[in-house]
Order: sequence, then C-alpha cells, then structure tokens
Amino acid sequence: MNFLAHLYLSGNDEELIIGNFIADMVKGQQINGYSDGIVKGIRLHRHIDHYTDAHSFVSQSKGRLRRKYRLYAGVVVDMYYDHFLARYWAEYSRHPLRRYVDGAYTILKQNKDILPPRAQYILPYMTENNWLVNYADLSVLQRNFGGMARRTPFNSGMEAAVDDLLQNYQLFEDEFRAFFPELVEFVAGQGVSHSHHLTGH
Repeated sequence: MNFLAHLYLSGNDEELIIGNFIADMVKGQQINGYSDGIVKGIRLHRHIDHYTDAHSFVSQSKGRLRRKYRLYAGVVVDMYYDHFLARYWAEYSRHPLRRYVDGAYTILKQNKDILPPRAQYILPYMTENNWLVNYADLSVLQRNFGGMARRTPFNSGMEAAVDDLLQNYQLFEDEFRAFFPELVEFVAGQGVSHSHHLTGH
C-alpha cells in the first residue's frame, strides 16, 4: 500500500504514523535508533506490505499490469488503491480526509528532526502539493506517475498508468473494495485498532 493507506491504518497514534511513514526508508540496523512505538509502526508497515503482496485481490490487480510494468506493477497498484481510498474516504473514516491528513502532516513536521533524510526531503513536497488528499484527482495522480517515471533507472512506462486505470477502472475499484476491509481486519488482528475506521463493522 502507499502513503495514504499506511497513514489510515495508523489511526491517531503519533508514533505509529511516524513509523509507518518512514518504514521504507529505514534500513537494517537503523531501526535500532527509534523508540519502541516508532519501531512498532515500522514493523506494522512491513506486515501490511507482506499481507498486501500475498493477497489474491491485489494479485488480480497486479496481474492486469504485470506484462507492461513488470517490477513496477505493485507500485502502480499501490497508487491506484490510494486513489480509491482518497476518493471514497468518507466510506472508510469518520473524520474528513483533509482534517485527518493535516493532522498527520503536523505530526510528521513536528518530528522532522528524527525522520530519515529521504523522508525529510519528501515531506515538504507532499504537504505543499497535498498529495494524500489530491490522490483522488486523476490529473494529480497522472503528475505523480510522471514524476515517478522520470526517477526510475530505466523506462518504466508509469507515465501511462492513469490510462490503464481508466481502461479497467471498475475492475480495479472492485478489487480495492473487496481487499481493503480485509486489510483493516488484518491490522486489527495485529492489536492495532482505530476510532476513525468505518470498515469491518
């Protein structure tokens, strides 16, 4: 899953939010430099990714893209799913998307000094352009895919990913809707519960 889903699954726990946000940028022994709560967030992020990668609905989504995007099929699907979560946020949370995301941004900014360099670099771009709210907008999603395509070491073709989303929009949406409540249940099973969730009841 991508940034928005990981934040959603962190609820209102500050250390979980930080750990979930930085997890992909923390390598090897670096994890030992963080508090127990942030380490819990990092580990939760990795559990979420492992569960997601192995899930049948996600595999269906990736399978539709694998021939074209190869190793990047999972990255593309993560972005698609964040798009659906942003678009339909009110179905999954009691709190308005903008308010929830602003709260997460504030937590991350207040803890900027402990974030890895990559996270410190990304955060101003993310907040200034409000990526997490704007994932609902296909033109913004298009710009993000274009930026990702320029940063890949070879031609990933991700600049065309919104076209592929539109060609099979309902199929991808159906797979997201089937998968996401199961992911929420999985995270609840890890001992993490969130007051803002509307799924799974």
